[in-house]
Order: sequence, then C-alpha cells, then structure tokens
Amino acid sequence: MAQLRYDGRVAVITGSGRGLGRAYAELLASRGAKIVVNDIGGSLKGVGVDAGPADEVVQAIKAGGGEAVSCTESVATPEGCKAIVQAAMDAFGRIDILIHNAGNVRRGSLKEMPQEDFEASIDVHFRGAFYLVRAAFPLMSDAKYGRVVLTSSDVGLYGHHNTVNYAMSKSGMIGLTNTIALEGAADNIKANAIVPAAVTRMAEGVDTSQFPPMPPEMVAAPVAWLAHESCSVTGEYIIAGAGRVARAYVAETQGAYRPAWTLEDVAADIDQIRKMDPPVLFSPVPNGHFSHLGYGFAMAKKT
Repeated sequence: MAQLRYDGRVAVITGSGRGLGRAYAELLASRGAKIVVNDIGGSLKGVGVDAGPADEVVQAIKAGGGEAVSCTESVATPEGCKAIVQAAMDAFGRIDILIHNAGNVRRGSLKEMPQEDFEASIDVHFRGAFYLVRAAFPLMSDAKYGRVVLTSSDVGLYGHHNTVNYAMSKSGMIGLTNTIALEGAADNIKANAIVPAAVTRMAEGVDTSQFPPMPPEMVAAPVAWLAHESCSVTGEYIIAGAGRVARAYVAETQGAYRPAWTLEDVAADIDQIRKMDPPVLFSPVPNGHFSHLGYGFAMAKKT
C-alpha cells in the first residue's frame, strides 16, 4: 500500500501540546499536514496559560521539516474556538481536519462535585466540541471537504466513579458525531469519534502499574486514518488503546410488540424485550433515526 499522506491538508488539533494530541500532531505533520497546535498549556485542572507546550511541539514539527503554528486560545468559549479556527485560516488559508482532544480533569462524586468543577469540565469537553465544530463546519461545507475526529471515552460509554462531568461530556460526543456525519455527508465531511486509552498525565492518581504498554503513539495511527481523505467510515466510534483497535456501536434488541401494553405485559415479556441475539443495528448515515422508527412501525403493520 502506498503511504497515506496529508500534503496540502491543514489540521487543527486541540490539546496537542502534550500526550495524545502531540502524538496526533507529530504523526500528521510527518505525513505532510500543516498543523495548528492548540494548547493553553495549563494545569491538569485547566488552570493557567503557558505557551511553552504548544511552542515546543511547533518547534519539533519544524525541526522535522514540517509546518506548524501554535495557538493558546481556550476551547471553553465560543470566541476562543473561533480564534482557533481563524488561526488556521490566517496561517494556511484553509481547514481540512479538526481533532478535538483538549481536556481537563475535575474529579468528584455525585454527592460532592462542586458546580464550578462540573462547569469547567463541561466547558472544555462538551461545549468546546460544539463551539469548535460550529466554527469549522461552515468552512468545511464551503470547501466540500472535511474530517472531524471527536474524543469520546470508555467512561462516556460505560460510566465511572467520581467523573460524572467527564462521563456526560464524552457520551455527548456520540450525538454530536452522528449529527456532523449526517449534516456533512452531502459535502464530503466525515465525522467519527475516537475512544482512546493511553497513559498520559490525565491518568494522574490512577494506579497504572499493572497496565501493558500504553503510550499515546499507539492511538495516533487510528486517529490519523479517521482524519485521512481515504477514511471510508462516518458516524462511527473507534476504540484504540494498548494495541487493540475496535469499533463500539449502539445496538437494539428486536424487542416485543403488542398493540397495547399493561404493566403486567411488560413484566411477562421482559425477557423478549431484553433478548440481545440477534442484535439490530442502525447506522447514523444515511438515515439511522428513521430506520429505527421504521423497524418499530413494521412490527405494528404485521398485526
């Protein structure tokens, strides 16, 4: 297979001053992409601004013969996200790839989490994703090309203790990914979510002593493929970590049908309602929502 490259493409990668984002930026740059390295350079909680991390990545990319500019604007506000996208337009005249990887960590239980910590996480992970997409999507639509990769998480898929803000944000990436995929299909805009696992500073406080090797570089290749023009999927959620690459997906059971239900009917049919074999899968594109409704309508028509 010929080497997959990004010559002429411009990528905006948030949170790319360290960890996963840096691995993405350096891989895409090594294959010809021009990179906007966005990172506020703050603490793990997202406090403070330091241009050092972003500048360091830019210098590393340039030292390798690539092109990059840094941007320390925050994804937590609409104005910051507009400025991040504008940095790509000012430096390179276009935006082809958007990878939202920026994050912070504000842990706390449902009983104890301060409102400030909830909002700080939601602003970066959840609202920030929308603000970025809202700024970049019209430009991609006009250009009839775009690749969007949002960062979800196994915590968003399955939940976890003391991270309700993060879990809510990362599950929200599923709905946003699907909507971008649907609304962007006519303009050759593909959107997918990455569900990454790597040992970075965001694992601070987690006992990783029994983990297998999990450097950020092990996630970079799947993300890079999702960001490539040859990417053949949209509206999907790709898992990557510790050498495993897989697909996560939403499925339904076939379910049970009655023209009217009582509480006792639900109790009597609960095993059939929950029976998972065989599963029913609806792809977001081209019409997962209507396919889902139509499946149920078809059961009603059979009676």
